[in-house]
Amino acid sequence: MSTIYETLYILRPDLTDEQVELAIAKYQNLLQEQGATDLEVQNRGKRRLAYEIKKQRDGVYIQFNYNAPGKAIAILERAMRLSEEVIRYMTIKQEVTKEKEDKEAVTA
Repeated sequence: MSTIYETLYILRPDLTDEQVELAIAKYQNLLQEQGATDLEVQNRGKRRLAYEIKKQRDGVYIQFNYNAPGKAIAILERAMRLSEEVIRYMTIKQEVTKEKEDKEAVTA
């Protein structure tokens, strides 16, 4: 069973645009291999962090919205935890409203 998730992660600010695109593609492919669907990617750009993380004051914010089985989250977060380029990540489960469920049931 798939659930709607949102993952926001912060990449090191010293990465080039090409390295940022490669990192996005890497995690996007990882999710798709694990059965994620309806994957939306938003590059929020470089922003100032609220506090210093791993001696960094800025970071490149990336947001994924997708449907995936629960096991995909553990695999994605493990890959991010082991990565040198990711300084923070967070995945949250989205609440599905009754109206949205009804709408999806009608279109299916």
